[in-house]
Amino acid sequence: MKRPEHPNPQYKRATWRNLNGTWEFEFDFGASGKERRMYENGSFTKTIEVPFCPESSLSGIGYTDFIPAVWYRRSFALSDTELGGRVLLHFGAVDYLSYIYINGKLVGTHKGGYCSFAFDITDFCQAGDNTVVVCAEDNTRDRMIPCGKQSKQYYSAGCDYTRTTGIWQTVWLEFVPSEHMTTFRLFPDAKNSSLRVEAKTVGTGILRAEAFYEGRPVGVAEKTVMGGTCDLEITLTETHLWEVGHGRLYDLVLTFGEDRVESYFGLRDIRYENKKFYLNGKSVFQRLVLDQGFYPDGIYTAPSEEALAKDIELSMAVGFNGARLHEKIFEPLFLYHADRLGYLVWGEYPNWGLDHSYADCIYGILPEWLEEIERDFNHPAIVGWCPFNETWDQNGRKQYDAALALVYQATKAADPTRPCIDTSGNYHIITDVYDVHDYEQDPSKFAEHFSDYNEFGTMSNNIGKRQHYDGKTPFFVSEYGGIRWSDDVSGWGYGNAPKTEEEFKARFKGLTDVLLDDDRIFALCYTQLYDIEQEQNGLYTYDRRPKFENMRDLYDAMARKAAIED
Repeated sequence: MKRPEHPNPQYKRATWRNLNGTWEFEFDFGASGKERRMYENGSFTKTIEVPFCPESSLSGIGYTDFIPAVWYRRSFALSDTELGGRVLLHFGAVDYLSYIYINGKLVGTHKGGYCSFAFDITDFCQAGDNTVVVCAEDNTRDRMIPCGKQSKQYYSAGCDYTRTTGIWQTVWLEFVPSEHMTTFRLFPDAKNSSLRVEAKTVGTGILRAEAFYEGRPVGVAEKTVMGGTCDLEITLTETHLWEVGHGRLYDLVLTFGEDRVESYFGLRDIRYENKKFYLNGKSVFQRLVLDQGFYPDGIYTAPSEEALAKDIELSMAVGFNGARLHEKIFEPLFLYHADRLGYLVWGEYPNWGLDHSYADCIYGILPEWLEEIERDFNHPAIVGWCPFNETWDQNGRKQYDAALALVYQATKAADPTRPCIDTSGNYHIITDVYDVHDYEQDPSKFAEHFSDYNEFGTMSNNIGKRQHYDGKTPFFVSEYGGIRWSDDVSGWGYGNAPKTEEEFKARFKGLTDVLLDDDRIFALCYTQLYDIEQEQNGLYTYDRRPKFENMRDLYDAMARKAAIED
């Protein structure tokens, strides 16, 4: 079985079972499977390796044309003991609209191709053999369906790549007592060396929270839960700060009656003020890279847990301390490694494909976006949210500003602890951080773009003067570079490709120097970490090979001290 590991180290019970592996599979090109009652006794003529999408080679199928609907089926056995409590069926992600059946009965549906969801299937199961059937419908060309960087043409083109349909993250069973925990939020307080826990439970009883550091007990608290909710605080006897390059994670064990959940947390404070980003009271420059989460053999799904960690390690090896997780919701296991390694990330949403010029676009983003915030709230690596990216006009229609404003306001209500960029690049309506995208390739001209925005109090960039910088909001150049370097003449990057390795490195350093030396800019994001299909502007190839024998030159250019940081 590929991808055998537990998919979420931040919410782990010992009583679980991985359902990845070989499933029966069938295409449904007419999207008629529900009418044909495929969930009861359908004909499945193929097999697929879950959790890899049918477009990928790792799935064993590799079909890359448009797929309106797909079906999956497999059996699993349950014991009387496992049926003594509640049986939860979890899906890491299914793209896009999914229908879940157990033993021929519909147990639930989920809309959204990127977030995790689960159903209590206890009442649909029996001791012995059971059957789960999954139907996934996906129309990448539907204006109400966010699809990120999945191509809406037959071939990959421009910034869009091979599509993903159906199951693309781990499927697993979880066995819990009748009275159990459902969710919890963690609020670390570095200054006071404490952790506040907000938990929700099914049933009443005593909730106990124990913190450990490197195996040593460092704090405990407990409280009686009445009404299914609880708020308690752990005072920590040891202080170990989560910092860039140093995760220093605490282990956390939560118990509620017979239910036991293993988790972890990082002790850190973040704030954005005086145009700076402060981590534990220290001004830190965010050296970010654009990471789009694509893999040549798995498409959206990494071939292994090691591949997830490797992408972070490759980024850090060339001087970056974080990433924009771009146009995709990354799986929790990637975020765990970001937490573990002290790697700063921005949580984003794959809004491309959603037509934001209509008021009803709010229904295509807000439900799943709030699911993302709830799922990933506890990760110390996440230092900001960004629901939209580059909201260009659609067929002459401007973005529906009220929708972007509403998503921003909902984000702040769901998580008041982090900043929100309303739309990265353009066009800002209401935002905690003002960012721009600038792919100018000449360092001297690049510097001119940022020469006057503070002196005159406003800054208009090159997108029709529809947004203006107030001179006070934290400022972020969240896309730049994109320098093409490839032997593939059909590939593309931004601007004219350098002719020599020396010219590439000089341009990389020159552009980066402009941003590092500006004491009004708190962060940069270079495009991009690795090539993806036809887009050949990565620092590594698509299969993660370094493009230059000496990558240390890139590290030296990126990692040096910035003017704004302490």
